[in-house]
Amino acid sequence: MGDVAMTVPVLRAFAAQYPDVKLTVVSRPFFKPFFNGIPNLDFVAIDLKERHKGFLGLVRLYKDLKKLGIDAVADLHNVLRSKIVRTLFALGGKKTASVDKGRDGKKALTRAENKVFKPLKPMFERHKEVFRQLGFEIDLKNPVFPEKASLTPEILNITGIKNKKWIGVAPFAQYDSKVYPQDMMQQVIDRLSENQEYAVFLFGGGNKEIEILNQLAKGKENVITVAGKLKLEEEIKLISNLDLMLSMDSGNSHIAAMLGIKLITLWGATHPYAGFLPFNQELRTALVSDREKYPLLPTSVYGNKKVEGYEDAMRSIPVEKVVTAIQDELKG
Repeated sequence: MGDVAMTVPVLRAFAAQYPDVKLTVVSRPFFKPFFNGIPNLDFVAIDLKERHKGFLGLVRLYKDLKKLGIDAVADLHNVLRSKIVRTLFALGGKKTASVDKGRDGKKALTRAENKVFKPLKPMFERHKEVFRQLGFEIDLKNPVFPEKASLTPEILNITGIKNKKWIGVAPFAQYDSKVYPQDMMQQVIDRLSENQEYAVFLFGGGNKEIEILNQLAKGKENVITVAGKLKLEEEIKLISNLDLMLSMDSGNSHIAAMLGIKLITLWGATHPYAGFLPFNQELRTALVSDREKYPLLPTSVYGNKKVEGYEDAMRSIPVEKVVTAIQDELKG
């Protein structure tokens, strides 16, 4: 989800700077709402279960796309499926370019010995480079974000009319090494709930996460679990109306960033130096685990590697630091 959300600011800038060029985004149908409102952009939903399944399905996808009059292909994912489709277009004489994920630099950043701890090129710059190879320079310096979405009755039924500062909290990530400890997150939410000028909305998905969110919200009138109550498109509309989002290094941070929402992000086994700092954010709003206590950090690009003794790395991010960062951003 985060990978897809990170393409949105670049595509939005492209659409604004090249209004005569038509964009066609090919992705899973679930992600279609990410691209709503971008002018001159069409979305093609890939059907990986039937029509576009397997190699023959990808050939069929190529033929489907070829009918649309595609002139060039920007592969912003660079995985096996996209490589196959890209190659078919190249064999058909179309210009193609693919993202360089900078794997060597990421290995150097995350390895235990001879670690090279320095910032790598952000993914947004890597996406820009793909379009540059196709002849399109994109300027991301002064981004324009969509206006706050109108809240539907379904959303307002959960949130009520906005008369407070709205804070979103997305306390989960794909891997445990990127998740702030539940007891400490409980303390953060308890502290935020003490301020009656705040309304806190908890984001997540799946029965297990919803159960945890309900526990975090228990007994607090101004803390509301959103998970399981809204479709993705409605969640995006709600996020666009937040004053701030607190998130792990996860997809929700990139959704908030693509909408221009203020962010505080928490980092465990991963680190913003790997190039995944959300769009238009500053390093000061990325609260990282203590590298003096845990010198091997970051131990992973995506958080999928476990290192013995580093299970509690995120406990080195104090609750007070998280709460103060949120309060300071809301004042700014």
